[in-house]
Amino acid sequence: MRFRRHRSRAVLAVTAAAVLGAAGCDAGGGSTSPHGKSGTAAKAKPSPTPLWDRSPSSVAAVGDSITRGFDACTVLSDCPEVSWATGSSASVDSLAVRLLGRTGAQQHSWNYAETGARMADLPAQIGQAVTRKPQLVTVMVGANDACAASTAAMTSVADFRTGFETSLKTLRRSLPKTQVYVSSVPNLKRLWSQGRTNPLGKQIWKLGICPSMLADADALDSAATERRDTVQDRVEAYNTVLKEVCATDDRCRFDGGAVYDYRFGTDQLSHWDWFHPSTDGQARLAEIAYRHVTARTPVT
Repeated sequence: MRFRRHRSRAVLAVTAAAVLGAAGCDAGGGSTSPHGKSGTAAKAKPSPTPLWDRSPSSVAAVGDSITRGFDACTVLSDCPEVSWATGSSASVDSLAVRLLGRTGAQQHSWNYAETGARMADLPAQIGQAVTRKPQLVTVMVGANDACAASTAAMTSVADFRTGFETSLKTLRRSLPKTQVYVSSVPNLKRLWSQGRTNPLGKQIWKLGICPSMLADADALDSAATERRDTVQDRVEAYNTVLKEVCATDDRCRFDGGAVYDYRFGTDQLSHWDWFHPSTDGQARLAEIAYRHVTARTPVT
């Protein structure tokens, strides 16, 4: 009987060892075998390529005077070296410099923005940008669509939408995988409220800078208030368009209204016109853009 019990225990031990070996299990229950049921090495599944690359290797900028650094260095002049998007100035640390390094930004970033540009001009700028085959295109446009001679002359919301949709289609025909970062239109009414405290700035405003918002800067009557509110409503409508159209493209990121919401103070305004961003203001725009471009998920 003792012999039979010992033999039974031995059989059970051998059987258990065979089962455990076939299953490829260790004492903790994890697999130790690199082979599947067929006995061949299991292949690791490649990680899917993300739709959004947080470190693009080239940048092209399109848009208006803000992206050209207008009035940031000298009066009524472009200063692209301090552009938030592609500038080379160390005092700004532009988006391109943050992404590519200073040397890389000089070699692989391009600025096709134009002072005075409106949404209607964006498709042509995009057409220029695609010739460089950039991995990222930055868009900041819409202020001039609202900064018209009068509220009646502002770009309609429908035309603004059509212009942006056309711009994205122009890009996608040539560069289906290029990423797009879209800045919201700044809060023009806040810029008015900040800049109107400076007498010099108000004199320069009379040269024709954003008359729909800045004309008669000190007027606070009902007509002036209604005019400024109308401009502000249009800016908010433009931002809704940018958000909605961008959302239809998997490789487009809207800033979630970050530029519109940013509380620019006098230090961030040009001391030539008290309306466009100063060098410090350009640096703040670069910070906002970099935060959104490098975020793991879109910031809403």
